[in-house]
Amino acid sequence: MASSDGPSSLSTSNWTQLNNDSDFFSLLSPDGHISICGFGSLLSERSAKSTFPDLINFRIAKLNGFRRVFAHSAPIFFERGIANAETGEISSLSVEPCEGETLIITVFEIKQSGIPSFIEREHEFRFLAVLPETLEGFPFDNPAVLCGRYSDEEYFQDRCKGSKEIYFERYGRYNIHKIWRDDILPCRIYLRHW
Repeated sequence: MASSDGPSSLSTSNWTQLNNDSDFFSLLSPDGHISICGFGSLLSERSAKSTFPDLINFRIAKLNGFRRVFAHSAPIFFERGIANAETGEISSLSVEPCEGETLIITVFEIKQSGIPSFIEREHEFRFLAVLPETLEGFPFDNPAVLCGRYSDEEYFQDRCKGSKEIYFERYGRYNIHKIWRDDILPCRIYLRHW
């Protein structure tokens, strides 16, 4: 497990977990931007700009060693009334390490001032610093942030600080007792956005 002193490798893979604000700030470019990876709705520049209106340098890339998975109970689908708990169609997309797999992603930059809202938007994810490649296989100069699969235990301890009240506010009020699951299906409306 990564230490809270700063980014540290979690495995022999080419990614690093980001644990606190200073880890994010360590990835800033000289002009004060940070690179973000999109793998779901953020594959669309229009969708990405609806969340990050000031993004720059939107481009297609690839990322080795990860795969997409629908294993994440998404509270926003309950908030918007598009989740179907009866059929289990409550999942948004996440990614997880998988040796030998490659993803097509997008990469774009946001200003340093956008980091707190990005962290809040993706609260339940594990934040990873990864090094994408161009479609031709050339590595990027700087790492980018990827939102990866977390575990319920780590989420409760790390992000909710062990507080049942924080967990209830974010998930429990939607009757979600387990976030990261292998027995759920994608939310149908969400699939249209990517």
